[in-house]
Amino acid sequence: MISVHVNGISKAYGSTKALRDVSLEVAKGELFGLIGPDGAGKTTLFRILTTLMLADSGTVSVEGFDVVRDYKQIRRCVGYMPGRFSLYPDLTVEENLSFFASVFGTTIRENYHLVEDIYRQIEPFRKRRASKLSGGMKQKLALCCALIHKPSALFLDEPTTGVDPVSRKEFWQMLDRLKEQGITIIVSTPYMDEATLCDRIALILDGEFLTIDAPDNIVSAFREPLFAVAGVNMSRLIRHLHRMPETKMCYSFGDVHHLVPNDGIDASTIANRLKDDGFQDVECYPIKASIEDCFMALTSRRNIV
Repeated sequence: MISVHVNGISKAYGSTKALRDVSLEVAKGELFGLIGPDGAGKTTLFRILTTLMLADSGTVSVEGFDVVRDYKQIRRCVGYMPGRFSLYPDLTVEENLSFFASVFGTTIRENYHLVEDIYRQIEPFRKRRASKLSGGMKQKLALCCALIHKPSALFLDEPTTGVDPVSRKEFWQMLDRLKEQGITIIVSTPYMDEATLCDRIALILDGEFLTIDAPDNIVSAFREPLFAVAGVNMSRLIRHLHRMPETKMCYSFGDVHHLVPNDGIDASTIANRLKDDGFQDVECYPIKASIEDCFMALTSRRNIV
């Protein structure tokens, strides 16, 4: 059963095209990720899906309801957590949750089982104003407020941006538990490492989907050899790698550079070439591709086309 259906959606802000004829389907109970950098079009798509914005063209349905014709029904059956903290900073944790429950004609007591695992972690601070919470606690409160009316589909726009690594891990564990309850979850993130936590993902750039598939399938489709390269002067090294005829594509990746060589070039050839060019203590060795490597490869092909 399809929970979210997007067909040929486009949206522009003046001359800036935020979405370019994008289409996707998300199954009921699926944890689906929109993965891409800031400005890729993730928030615009979320606003269209949650009836906060109209598309210029195309059609969208959520839980079988059309986003234009049936917007009232959609607002009753979805939960939305915007990228920016949007709760009331002067209200306490308890007051915020009570308010959002009342908006949907329910109570904390009636649907407490939906948020119990999450709310238990912030309950000791229930009398604290929302503005005084840490980043991780704010996100947990926002998630509780998005869930308190028992939505069947949940939209989370970059929920872990600016949150510490421990809170990020806890947040994704919470999403797994929500998925077990049959809730459809669409989450956007600029963090490529979070892609592997989703059932399927869409890699998005400049308002276009580069690919849509399960993370393992996307990584398996990376067929080219990939090397990690490290040396003493990394900034000088990356500039030199870009100029080498043996290089097909390279980019910085943490404390190393990732390099896709031209056909027939192995790691030892790259290392020897760099040593001949005056780079000392150079390492070059084969590695397995990650989602970010796949994103870079797809971006490179898109630019060539």
